[in-house]
Amino acid sequence: MNDSHQPIPPGKTQTNTAISRRNWLAAGIASAGAAGLMTTGTNAAGSAVTLPLTAQATEGPYYFDAAKVRADITEGLPGVPLEVRFVVMDASGAPLPGLRVDIWHCNAAGLYSGYAGQGDNRRTSTVGATFLRGTLMADAGGIAAFHTVYPGWYEGRTTHIHFKVLGGARPVLTSQFFLPDALSEFLYTSLPDYKRAQVRQTLNRNDGIALMAGSTVLGAVREEADRYVATLNLVVNPLAGAATGAAQGMPGERRGPPPGGMGGPARGNALDPATRLSALVPGKRR
Repeated sequence: MNDSHQPIPPGKTQTNTAISRRNWLAAGIASAGAAGLMTTGTNAAGSAVTLPLTAQATEGPYYFDAAKVRADITEGLPGVPLEVRFVVMDASGAPLPGLRVDIWHCNAAGLYSGYAGQGDNRRTSTVGATFLRGTLMADAGGIAAFHTVYPGWYEGRTTHIHFKVLGGARPVLTSQFFLPDALSEFLYTSLPDYKRAQVRQTLNRNDGIALMAGSTVLGAVREEADRYVATLNLVVNPLAGAATGAAQGMPGERRGPPPGGMGGPARGNALDPATRLSALVPGKRR
């Protein structure tokens, strides 16, 4: 992958709070999914490698085509700078240039653009807005890289980024990219843009959608001087149409941030400290 692109310029998306790699390396910022970021088509013995297809996951209630072909989807929103780098390939590891990649996710406060009935009180409307949505065509290396901000959270879901791969008008893959809980926890409890009155109770290890999707949508996250870079291989069959999340047996998202029951505990069902620690730190078990 080519890292020769220009970094995100400082602006409204930049945070003034220092984020220390030393403090959080042990917390698992480098996702276990990094082991899956292979692109070779053969193994050490010279035999052909068949990579597992990236798992489908529900589209959710907040998708619409904003008709925004752009790499920078921030629209000046506050938050920690994040580059989301998708690498589109087939099961042999060969890049698939020219496929369309759509991305959409919530802002630091847990709100999606374009919808009413959001927020902790279900009274916030963002109708008419298009923030944190964009479309790119995968380049010659199969890469589609978006400049955004680290997503926030809303009740009933773990931290996630939605994406869709299309061949023309035909969907090939619809899924979600799940980010490391330890990093999310640090940002949500340390930075004003993300702080909330309540503590989130749905993490990767108790979100039903994340659990059903499995390891192919975990990817890897690394820290750079001015941003985090989250990378996920999208292994697709370019000739197949993507089934919807419901057809795949994935749990669905109701319209509007749900009060639990969609992969996480119901409202008010707080995780005890031991359970929370177990869910946040890789390898930490009760």
